Amino acid sequence: MIPEAQERLAKVKAVYFDLDDTLLGYWDASKAGLRTAFNLNPVSGRTTDEMIRAWGDVFQVFSKSLKENTPLFEAYLTSGKPTRDHQMVETLKHVGVLDKSHAERLSHAYMVERDRNLKLFHDAIMVLEKVHAKFPIGLITNGPADIQNQEIDTVGIRKYLSNIFIEGEMRQGKPHKAVFERAANAVNCSPEELVMIGNSFGHDITPAIEFGWATIWTRRASDVPPSSKTGLPEEMPKGSPLPTLIVSDLSEILPYLGV
Repeated sequence: MIPEAQERLAKVKAVYFDLDDTLLGYWDASKAGLRTAFNLNPVSGRTTDEMIRAWGDVFQVFSKSLKENTPLFEAYLTSGKPTRDHQMVETLKHVGVLDKSHAERLSHAYMVERDRNLKLFHDAIMVLEKVHAKFPIGLITNGPADIQNQEIDTVGIRKYLSNIFIEGEMRQGKPHKAVFERAANAVNCSPEELVMIGNSFGHDITPAIEFGWATIWTRRASDVPPSSKTGLPEEMPKGSPLPTLIVSDLSEILPYLGV
């Protein structure tokens, strides 16, 4: 074990996980859902691969601007449907097709197939069971209230979670300090007694470091959205503070937590 990480993580009294692409394979499910949706509802003159690339192109722009669109973002916090429908309308428009009903069929099929393909990573249940035996476990996840709750129940992990903090329910998400403070208060822990385990450097790792938590950055080869131009997982931003630990498999955290 890395001595510095061992010493830091020995202070931990409660553990918080991110959800998507930390405990479950969200982007794997997303890509499988898109493929089936476009296969079932083909776009004339376009292949499924072309449509998935078009969806990715639109997502790359739309995901960065969503929080600036106040009415749509407010709707998104409660339900994933408005933004999912909007994304499909814009995807069809991107390839020169104006057909709202087709977009709605694609959106519904995508949601159903994405949920059907959601799976926990092979290491998740074993790690949750072992950590749960020693520590309170919480979840801090961004996304619409309905979709995040649906994911939690689809993969059956609610029983392991003492506290669940969902962006849509709080009306605020990571990386805001208030979210991390609320999570700390829920387990009556000081920042140095907490660890954040997540895949997003910007949403999980950087803010947790800033607020005094220990951090474990999970990096998996599957953590690649359809919008990616490199086909590679996120890189650590240059000049960023180092996480306490970097792992590719959640089982690697167990010795550090003494479980």
